[in-house]
Amino acid sequence: MSIKVYTDGACKGNPGPGGWGVYIIHGSDEIELFDGNPNTTNNQMEMQAAIEALKYLKEENQPIDLYTDSNYLRQGITEWIFNWKKNNWRTASKKPVANKDLWIEISELSSVMAVNWHWVKGHDGDPGNERADYLANRGVDNVS
Repeated sequence: MSIKVYTDGACKGNPGPGGWGVYIIHGSDEIELFDGNPNTTNNQMEMQAAIEALKYLKEENQPIDLYTDSNYLRQGITEWIFNWKKNNWRTASKKPVANKDLWIEISELSSVMAVNWHWVKGHDGDPGNERADYLANRGVDNVS
């Protein structure tokens, strides 16, 4: 049985104060994590949420189903990152990859875990996504 993880990021301004939220369903346990950053971007907070979830679960030896409403995050880690690495962290247009440090951390964490990345439509009534969104906004409140 897999561990279900919902992650989300929020930002008031882009850049501006931001927060990340993680909602984990692990058997009968529900775990909530959140925090914020006074000067960040929405994409950085989406990524930070995934990083924090994977760090929290790194000792678990179970598959993880990670749900995000960020196509940037899901496509970045499941598709784009392979060419970025091959091209020395350059995009197809030869520009440096944005958020390289966060991509490296996500890549390293997820390489030693069985993570299945899923996209879920945000603000569409999915209870796990709604909870992660609520937590991300609590993270913003912590720093604004």
